[in-house]
Amino acid sequence: MLKTENCGELGLDQVGRSVRLAGWVHRRRDHGGVIFLDLRDRSGLVQVVLRSETAAEAYAAADEVRNEYVLEIQGNVLARESQTVNPNMPTGEIEVVATRLVVLNPAKPLPIQVNEDDEVDELIRLKYRYIDLRRDAMRRSLELRHRMNHYIRNFMTERDFWEIETPQLTAATPEGARDYVVPSRLHHGTFYALPQAPQQFKQLLMVAGIERYFQIARCFRDEDLRADRQPEFTQLDVEWSFVDEEDILGLMEELFNGLTRELRPDMTTPSPWSRIPYAEALERFGTDQPDLRFGLELSDCSDLVKDSGFGVFAGAVEAGGRVRGVVMPTGAELSRKEVDRFTDLAKTLGAKGLVSIQFSADPSTATEDDVRSPVLRHLGLETANAIGQRCGAASGDLVLLAADADSVVNTTLDGIRREIARRLELADPLALHYAFITEFPLVEWNSDEDRWDAMHHPFTAPFEADMDKLESDPGAVRARAYDIVANGYELASGSIRIHQRDMQERVFRLLGMDEAEAQERFGHMLEAFEYGAPPHGGIAPGLDRVAMLLAGRSNIREVIAFPKTQAATDPMTGAPSPIPQEQLDELAIITRVDETPSEDAVDGA
Repeated sequence: MLKTENCGELGLDQVGRSVRLAGWVHRRRDHGGVIFLDLRDRSGLVQVVLRSETAAEAYAAADEVRNEYVLEIQGNVLARESQTVNPNMPTGEIEVVATRLVVLNPAKPLPIQVNEDDEVDELIRLKYRYIDLRRDAMRRSLELRHRMNHYIRNFMTERDFWEIETPQLTAATPEGARDYVVPSRLHHGTFYALPQAPQQFKQLLMVAGIERYFQIARCFRDEDLRADRQPEFTQLDVEWSFVDEEDILGLMEELFNGLTRELRPDMTTPSPWSRIPYAEALERFGTDQPDLRFGLELSDCSDLVKDSGFGVFAGAVEAGGRVRGVVMPTGAELSRKEVDRFTDLAKTLGAKGLVSIQFSADPSTATEDDVRSPVLRHLGLETANAIGQRCGAASGDLVLLAADADSVVNTTLDGIRREIARRLELADPLALHYAFITEFPLVEWNSDEDRWDAMHHPFTAPFEADMDKLESDPGAVRARAYDIVANGYELASGSIRIHQRDMQERVFRLLGMDEAEAQERFGHMLEAFEYGAPPHGGIAPGLDRVAMLLAGRSNIREVIAFPKTQAATDPMTGAPSPIPQEQLDELAIITRVDETPSEDAVDGA
């Protein structure tokens, strides 16, 4: 090998040894007759010293060297004098005095500076990702992902789960997002789909008697992107026979607690995890993926305002909606302009507006001089104070209220709650509050298509106690489904599965699928359930999001080696890109190209 040691692993125990190193020039300093190089490889940095009087040839070569040149260095490890020790560098107690330097490859001036932490335009970072990945933060992200995968594989193997690969070319299935499709050359007019998840295959592995399966699986969904979503992603896929919810939830809590302790011992993880039914999560936080690092729970004020003189509130309640509020501690001191920023945020979240009430005294005793609100004359002091008390406001607090359909109010106040926490820095960055969300509805009404859709997927088992409502009152049927959430993100979804043909056919009918369609799309599953399918269940944590939280990042692109932009493009390779006409002809495909690309496709990152 070109190197006998790693740069970042040298220390006092190597003093006096002759070593051979190879890596990149991180920094270069010329002190006239002495050149200092910080040499970097994957393990870290070490200082290399080249002196003209003792290594003239190596010194002359170093005179031409610049940042990111790739070098081979031979030299001797010496202890630094006490006054030159660098306590901020793991190798800061030693240096390598070079006797030989070979330039393995020069480097042009870089579009991204590896040895600086300055902000760089993301499109530039992604175009030159192979340089961006040299930066310490990105290197640490990839190392964390490696260690995460290694821990998971060991954990699952020790518990007698088998790692089994499932196909990447399969048939399209309704998983809730658009499929990425692959044309067949041998069967013109037909297409494979890339898997949104290995759902059917892992259930079929249970029918096959595998009993305990896992896979670190690549999945693909053609959907709109955001900070925590990519078109291709990685999940830990788990399926287990002869189990119930407690078995799977217990396994996941043990896995995630151990993973956090292993990778981020500086982070706190409250245990045991909270278990919050879906309806309770919406009522308390307005979302089924709440951030539990702070309070700020929502309050329902509909009964207090339904007969008030304020038409917006009264009208919302009369139309079947609700009026709910959240408190911002110390918010009474905000200016009108600052309060209006919350209203602007609410409008981006779908609300028509937001109502504020600021209390400079406790709402139980506040007078008109103590209450400031643009709608006080419509509500009246008594109602305003009652709202403040219902929401748990104290002297100096601000109450923010939304009035609309329940879904709009929940979305709005969830966003407002998060913004309050951000402004007041209420969320501890070194805390990971995992929780389980349970008892989801089995189905939700799709008003656009006038039908019921599966809340998770069509293979989720309903609660035994709710089976008699499956045809008569589908919206009241609870699913044996569960999510893992942490710090405001959904990390995993799972469920106990249907394993009997008659029950699966009932659910397919509920979803508007007649017998012929069910047979065409899922006949293989239905038939498999007739050959001794065991009870089984599973879960699939999204590892990109898990890595993002463990790394303390706010965007999953920061923990993925080669991600796509927000417009689902790759600036480095140019994907997606046209393919030659002869290849299209071979696949019997005719393309239609839009005249004008979307704005996002042009410059969205």
